[in-house]
Amino acid sequence: MATQPIRKTIDEINARIKAGEAVVVTAEEMVEIVKRKDPEGAAREVDVVTTGTFSPMCSSGAFINFGHANPTLKAHRVWLNDVPAYAGLAAVDIYLGATEPAEDDPLNKVFPGAFRYGGGHVIEDLVAGRPVTLRAEGYGTDCYPNRKIERRVTLADLPWAVLCNPRNCYQNYNCAINLSDRTIYTYMGTLKPNGRNATYCSAGELSPLLNDPYYRTLGLGTRIFLGGGVGYITWHGTQHNPAAPRLDNGTPRRPAGTLMVQGDLKGMSPRWLKGISMQGYGATLAVGVGVPIPVLDREMAAATGVSDADLVTQVVDYAHDYPNGVGRAYGEVSYAQLKSGAIEVNGRRVPTAPLSSVVRAREIAETLKSWIKEGRFLLTNPVAPLPRE
Repeated sequence: MATQPIRKTIDEINARIKAGEAVVVTAEEMVEIVKRKDPEGAAREVDVVTTGTFSPMCSSGAFINFGHANPTLKAHRVWLNDVPAYAGLAAVDIYLGATEPAEDDPLNKVFPGAFRYGGGHVIEDLVAGRPVTLRAEGYGTDCYPNRKIERRVTLADLPWAVLCNPRNCYQNYNCAINLSDRTIYTYMGTLKPNGRNATYCSAGELSPLLNDPYYRTLGLGTRIFLGGGVGYITWHGTQHNPAAPRLDNGTPRRPAGTLMVQGDLKGMSPRWLKGISMQGYGATLAVGVGVPIPVLDREMAAATGVSDADLVTQVVDYAHDYPNGVGRAYGEVSYAQLKSGAIEVNGRRVPTAPLSSVVRAREIAETLKSWIKEGRFLLTNPVAPLPRE
């Protein structure tokens, strides 16, 4: 008699987690399990696969309520450590963007600019418990007569603070090179002239969305590791592009899906939220994200068993093609090739370097694995799935 294909639900997996019976492995471990047991055998054995990524994620920031002064003030302009925050929300509600530079930053006037401090650094300072200077100006109303406040605050002093990132966890991204005859400074790092180096930004087989390429288990309400604490997927992120061309294994060959995520900033850690200065480009924030993938069936086991050799991206020129919207690639390379330290472009050996930390991604996956095995972290059924086409 033929064995019935394995089928599980998230509720069944949660019951196994609560009973201490769930089998949880990292995405790296799942690669080997699928090789040994094939996807059906892996689906019978494994309940959850944990993923991780830690890299610069520009589309990040924090909603903050800084509390009422006495007399009350309706903020019109606000700064945190001289970094402007957006105050057009309500009297004391603001949004601080990760890429906002300090007001007196010379930017690229002396090229390439250093961008030593910005919104991402403020967020790191807050989660580290360091005091920051809050300045706010108002124009005065009958109900909010105060026109100016300045105070030193810590994250503990703020009544409410939520990390809210409109676009994180890109599902694949370009490999960047520079085919011009001058050094260029980009969000993909410093690129040497004449294709003398290449950078990439993905954890490959550990990367969350590459382990659920069609977002079958992901959507509104999915619980995740975010910034060292617990967060949630709140919708697809900006520039979400699920229609990107894909390999036969379902993984995209170029940038595709993205996530909008949020979580309580007060439960996060400066180890997983790091202010970054990118020479000649700007300030940003490195964010740690980990997503648990429930192994519901054979197809999910196969998806979580992809290796770096099974994942590819495109080599793109950031000197001319990218800034001018030219859709051209100078080759397709696997993440196994990228992680080897060199690829071949136009017949030449080009050294590679990651912006995404595999070491930190591995730590996130292991941390999430331990949370689940200890019964501290349950999976969620998304309220609505992410768009898939």
